[in-house]
Amino acid sequence: MVLQLFEGEKIRFAAFDAEKDAEVFSKWTHDPEYLRLTEFEPARPLAPFHVKKKIEELEKEAGRDFYFFVIRMKADDRAIGFAHIHWVEWNHGNAHFNMGIGSPNDRRQGLGGEALQMLLRYAFEELNLYRLTGHTFGYNDGAQKFLAKHGLQLEVRRREAIYRDGRYWDALTYGILAEEWTAGNK
Repeated sequence: MVLQLFEGEKIRFAAFDAEKDAEVFSKWTHDPEYLRLTEFEPARPLAPFHVKKKIEELEKEAGRDFYFFVIRMKADDRAIGFAHIHWVEWNHGNAHFNMGIGSPNDRRQGLGGEALQMLLRYAFEELNLYRLTGHTFGYNDGAQKFLAKHGLQLEVRRREAIYRDGRYWDALTYGILAEEWTAGNK
């Protein structure tokens, strides 16, 4: 049986296409709420050129330890987000991931859940990883519920590690093991 790694019911994973995607990703960087939900670094708008350069630099620096996917709608091939696996420790079978759905209109439609399940399947069945780790913030209740719903467990709480909007927030680390993911998908 051939497993379809890059296609789900409504979405598919694709490579970053600088001509098609840089402008879309740039628009997302103009939304501080989106950036503060997905990034540790300070929010700032990026021009399409800078988005392209940033992704090229990440791929160059990380080499085979960085797997970047653009999340596209199957119906119209529109870029709606990103998902990536990084910081791979091959000798331990560990890696980290990050993902986001760019436009508020595409959120809360089940697309993030579909993307996360595809990313977990890729990590555990294709890359043969043992565990995957994701990060979020104490103020992001939606991400905390989302990660728990998909089987990730809160593993680390770095108290008051993030400073935003005049106060400190906890940085949260969630993780899932391959066997936990497999048990939840039977």
